[in-house]
Amino acid sequence: MAQAHLKKTLTEAEYLALEAVATVRHEFVGGEMHAMAGASERHNLIAGNLYLKLRSTSRAGSCRAFMTDMKLRISKDDVYYYPDVMLTCDPSDSHPMHKETPCFIAEVLSPATAKIDQREKLQAYKSIPSVHYYLIVDSDRVSAKVHKRGDGGQWLEMELSTENDFVVDCGDARCLITLDDIYQDTDLPVR
Repeated sequence: MAQAHLKKTLTEAEYLALEAVATVRHEFVGGEMHAMAGASERHNLIAGNLYLKLRSTSRAGSCRAFMTDMKLRISKDDVYYYPDVMLTCDPSDSHPMHKETPCFIAEVLSPATAKIDQREKLQAYKSIPSVHYYLIVDSDRVSAKVHKRGDGGQWLEMELSTENDFVVDCGDARCLITLDDIYQDTDLPVR
């Protein structure tokens, strides 16, 4: 007779203790840890391009850009993600291991994470009051979509193109992002 195994759910404190000594990063959702897979060269280049663009804009100001290893805590759900890139402009968001009030978040799609980034994380990130922009970038083809919170709180979706760029306007950081910026130095031709 087959024996069922109960999977123990973790508390937030248990997750943080395990993550502090882990050799592999894990996201934390619903009391479960989920190991993060490694990323391709193109994925890293795209995330790096976005980070550098935001970092150069936010230097010497109140905003700070982060990539890959900084956790995002969604406190109402005790969820932790590792966004590819995020920008925070709230001086009180000062925890050294995670951030809670980003203005901008970007995820670079990979085959293993595409569905989660486009559904689960889309809903989770939209639930954070400080988030005004969620950029989803495909790493297999030139395609980027930005979800932007409008003045009335409604969310607008925009596909980026060579004629359709967007501006990240958070705190004292203002940054124009184009497809050329996103895919610079990759083997994907923008035009």
